[in-house]
Amino acid sequence: MDWIRGHTIGRGSSAAVSAAKSIWSGEVFAVKSVELSKSQLLQKEKKILSELSSPYIVSYKSYDVTKEKDKLIFNLMMEYMPDGTLSDVIRKQGGRINEPLIGYYTKQVVQGLEHLHSRGIAHCDIKGQNILLSKTGAKIADFGCSRWIESGANPIGGTPMFMAPEVARGEEQGCPADIWGLGCTIIEMATGGSPWTNLTNAASLLYKIAFSGQSPEIPKFLSLQARDFLSKCLRRDPIERWTAKQLLKHPFLEESNLNSTSIQHFATTSPTSILDQDIWNSVEELETMNSTILQKLSSTESPLQRVRELGSNSSELERIWNDDERWITIRSSSSE
Repeated sequence: MDWIRGHTIGRGSSAAVSAAKSIWSGEVFAVKSVELSKSQLLQKEKKILSELSSPYIVSYKSYDVTKEKDKLIFNLMMEYMPDGTLSDVIRKQGGRINEPLIGYYTKQVVQGLEHLHSRGIAHCDIKGQNILLSKTGAKIADFGCSRWIESGANPIGGTPMFMAPEVARGEEQGCPADIWGLGCTIIEMATGGSPWTNLTNAASLLYKIAFSGQSPEIPKFLSLQARDFLSKCLRRDPIERWTAKQLLKHPFLEESNLNSTSIQHFATTSPTSILDQDIWNSVEELETMNSTILQKLSSTESPLQRVRELGSNSSELERIWNDDERWITIRSSSSE
């Protein structure tokens, strides 16, 4: 495919996402690019995305290798979603999303997750930033943390604010963790704020998720059906969490009948400032940041000891966490 690279529409610590256009057809698409020598994770993302076909998942188009500024660049071409991320929409509208629209977006995300999980793939980083929007609604994007469930032991990845308890303890990360992330994302939509309130310290956050025995508070202003749906997503025991297939039959989604012409309703309550705090973000390649978090989560000590030591070294962790460079995804340097 002959194409022209346009403006940058997103950037991580390694890969950049640009708008692009085909020279011959004029089709606009998104291209995620990184140096070929550093493209292992992006090539894994390409392999996963190319195996998926769902109207609720950003579609794979192609890939190629180009030479730019004397460097070989690996490019992953994907569907272009013009309306940005779910988190962007919350911020731009200056407040939380109303319940009918929450149900509309949630149903589409669950349909995307059901497709993923039925093919033995866990996304591992479900959050508002990874849900892209267009006039047709919501689609799941960014498969850089994703994994094949049957592939054996895998490093833990994702975003701390949206991590399930079993993930925060370093035990396992599978399809149930995606459902927990979905529950946290619904709270993000409903409140414009954090699923975990009054926590700005990464160590405290990880410890509370892992060992407090608590789940994020379910907003009381939501309907009974919405609150019940959230309770099915936010069960601390992953075995007890509902699957995507079960959730699709829940009354909250069965009664979600908005169509694409009705996506106009946003409340005006301002979101909290925690939307801009680093504990909402994940770290883009663990091999690029020899940090305390990585060392502890990948150590051979017990999960309890790992998180306790994070807590005891919270001042150093806070320094690392609030470094000038924005982090995007927590991933291990271990290869698949």
